[in-house]
Amino acid sequence: MKNTTTFLLLILFSFSCAKESPEAQIKKLTGYWEIVNVKLPDGSMKEFNPGITLDYINVTGDQGIRKKVTAQLDGSFLTNDSAEKFSLKIENDSLRLYYETPFHKWHETVLKAKDSILVVQNSDHKIYTYKKFRKFNSYE
Repeated sequence: MKNTTTFLLLILFSFSCAKESPEAQIKKLTGYWEIVNVKLPDGSMKEFNPGITLDYINVTGDQGIRKKVTAQLDGSFLTNDSAEKFSLKIENDSLRLYYETPFHKWHETVLKAKDSILVVQNSDHKIYTYKKFRKFNSYE
């Protein structure tokens, strides 16, 4: 009985620590994200103060857009027509966002995408951590 209990606990632990699937990560990307910090390749960390400039990400199928927006006190957002388009690809069990502008091509690998946190690593090996933005008039 003791061996069975130990075995079941090990299985439960391994599933709870398992990496989230890229398909599950895709479902968590859409939303307004506030940057928290950036971990640089040398291990140093750059912290960001809470701000009103956010990244809005919207995913439809295997395509998406990312744009900068400014949060307003009334719960609305100011934006312009500028947006970066990206395509989603699952490679090596990881979700990757591929961007291409007339000036530059790059990709980001999603390390974590949950309801309240997004962590991506870019082509320069910088790791960006975002938290889900809560509107100013939200009391949740």
